[in-house]
Amino acid sequence: MVDSIRLAGAVLFSWVYVPHIVLFMFDRGGVILSDVKRIKSQFSLRTSDILAFVYEIHYNRYYRSLFYYRIGPIWSKLIGWWRPGDRYFRIAQTTKIGKGLWIAHPFATIINAEKIGDNFSCIHCTTIGAKGKWRPIIGDNVSLGANVTIIGNVHIGDNVIVGAGSIVVKDVPSDCVVAGNPAKIIRCLNQG
Repeated sequence: MVDSIRLAGAVLFSWVYVPHIVLFMFDRGGVILSDVKRIKSQFSLRTSDILAFVYEIHYNRYYRSLFYYRIGPIWSKLIGWWRPGDRYFRIAQTTKIGKGLWIAHPFATIINAEKIGDNFSCIHCTTIGAKGKWRPIIGDNVSLGANVTIIGNVHIGDNVIVGAGSIVVKDVPSDCVVAGNPAKIIRCLNQG
């Protein structure tokens, strides 16, 4: 019931987001759509992708930050001043991020990686950053818990879960769970 009322409110104010909706409709490569589909899976209402987009762009300042990253610095400067994203969630424009990024309340989160693969997810207090000229490279289907730090010339493989409070300063192979300070392999996934 609450989500339906909030959705109605977002639709009522959708005129404010006409430039956002136009950019969503002309999304080349479907990257913005893939983010919406991933976030929409948490939505209690069954709704179209465009309505889910309007809902998120209206109510979720973190999603607005992600959207402005996706459309690039020029468009974000032109349309982002009216409804800014969250100032405590930063994504470096030089970071290459694949499809289906999922963020949950990423307060105090900085993402400055060389490359992040598809279906990446993180939550609050995450820092992914450079050490010297080196930035992390993160594979597909990687999930980070709260308060994770990944710094420097680190390669994280595909299908990795990084536990809350972990500090990753060395390479992590694919298909495993890591945790701790410094992060160590806790268990391997997909072992029959």
